Amino acid sequence: MTTLADLDLDPGIRRWIARLEQLSPGIPGIDSPDPAVQRVAARELSDLLAVDFTLPVPDGVEIDEVVIDGPGGPLRLRRYRPDAATGAAPTQLWLHGGGFYAGTIDEILNERLCARRALESGVQIFSLEYRLAPEHPYPAPVLDAVAALDALVVDATRLGVDPERLGIGGNSAGAAIAASTALRLRDLGGPRLVHVDLEVPPAAMHRVGRSAEDYGVGFGLDQLEQIVAMYAGPDGAVDGRISPLDVDDLHGLPSTLIMAGEHDPLRDAGVQYAERLQDAGVPVELYVGLGHLHGTPGLTAAFDGAREWQELHARHLAFAYDTIPVRSAG
Repeated sequence: MTTLADLDLDPGIRRWIARLEQLSPGIPGIDSPDPAVQRVAARELSDLLAVDFTLPVPDGVEIDEVVIDGPGGPLRLRRYRPDAATGAAPTQLWLHGGGFYAGTIDEILNERLCARRALESGVQIFSLEYRLAPEHPYPAPVLDAVAALDALVVDATRLGVDPERLGIGGNSAGAAIAASTALRLRDLGGPRLVHVDLEVPPAAMHRVGRSAEDYGVGFGLDQLEQIVAMYAGPDGAVDGRISPLDVDDLHGLPSTLIMAGEHDPLRDAGVQYAERLQDAGVPVELYVGLGHLHGTPGLTAAFDGAREWQELHARHLAFAYDTIPVRSAG
């Protein structure tokens, strides 16, 4: 079993951990057993950290919102459109992280990362406010993602979407939802995707490999079983697509990017998913960020490795969506 103290972490990561430990005790509800209370506290902590550790929204991106009809009611999507984009633009639907029960498109971290990635990749990004567990267990967020993709195609002209260059992506829990959505579209039909983008994905709903053992305590996976139980719902998910790594047949999926952190307990699940996709004939790119923990790809104001991660991420999207990337300043 590895601890944070055992690792030779970048000073920027060490500062982030110290600040997290300093702030957390003062935030009401951060340890609440009630997910609804904890998600509010988690948002507050995330925003306080992002102000200091994530580069600000760059110039050159238009940000607005649209609302669509979803299977459980209206759904918000925040759009990040590069100023250089004209007409129908290549478009990605993005799903934020948060352990399936927390997170929002309104987080400062998500706003800053999505805006910069849209600018640097040339890809228009719609960030989806999907429904959260335990109030809305699986497959609710997947159905929300399908509805959003349908809306982007149906209303492509108004929204400036190129339906022939449409993809999906997500971070952490959002990556698992994105992978499940791609599988659902393959099996049941729907918009054709050109790319799937999985950042630090929990590709399985159980512990996988040596990374889950080495980093099983103190690295964000401590409560995995409880989180999965919340996401699956009181009756348990009967749809096997909830755990993409465990799906028998992975043929016919879109080209996929998987980005994992070296010291992330989810690393080996992502690596194994990449290997299984490759075996199924799916074009796949795998990147393992050296020195990264699960949450450090967003530390772009404090950690060179995070800036390198985000720049590589944007370059991969530019290639996948056939755009001309833009280098932002600062």
